Amino acid sequence: MTQFKIDNLTKNFQNGEVEEQVLKGIDLKLKKGQVTALVGASGSGKSTLLTIAAGLQPATGGDVIFEGNNLSKMKQDDIREIRAEEFGFIFQASHLVPFLTSEEQLVLMLDVANSKLSKKEKRAEARRVLKLVGMEDRKDAYPASLSGGEKQRVAISRAIIHKPAMLFADEPTASLDSKRSKEVMQLIQDLTRQLNITTLLVTHEEEMLKFADQIITMKDGLIKEEQITA
Repeated sequence: MTQFKIDNLTKNFQNGEVEEQVLKGIDLKLKKGQVTALVGASGSGKSTLLTIAAGLQPATGGDVIFEGNNLSKMKQDDIREIRAEEFGFIFQASHLVPFLTSEEQLVLMLDVANSKLSKKEKRAEARRVLKLVGMEDRKDAYPASLSGGEKQRVAISRAIIHKPAMLFADEPTASLDSKRSKEVMQLIQDLTRQLNITTLLVTHEEEMLKFADQIITMKDGLIKEEQITA
């Protein structure tokens, strides 16, 4: 089942007096329970595509359709609401709040997503999700005491705590060593399938592509190759 669709997406940037076209008509379909990886050289447009798909910046033209909603034609307030309640985000850096424990990071995300759970229920849900990513023993730890891999696990749990339909990951393993990278990607793949999430990620690490169900290779603002791996 198609969860997310992009039709004829274009993006132009003004560079001085010159207008540059970064995306040149992208068509893409994403399915529930699958990981789609965007790959390509620097400047190919993959990160721009990810941020537009996630509603973080507007397209110049084309449509971004999530569960029947065309984000390209929606008001910013409505897009922000969808982003808070339906989208989860993982970045290269964990961006954890330094003065909050692992559990508190997740409770804060539930507050942002307008969860109707009580305070006690939010803490219980945070502990449940931390257990899901193998971080239940570090629920009271602050970011400064966590390793890089542990921080990303907390970041992943924060990204899924509100049960998003979509997960966007921008170079989620770039700051990790090979062993931790594989662990994080395995976790993202497992959670995508277990929770039936639609995951779109950007990576430049070839080794991480084995965790993807679909690989989209971009070049000069266009999709050059689409490979189904599962």
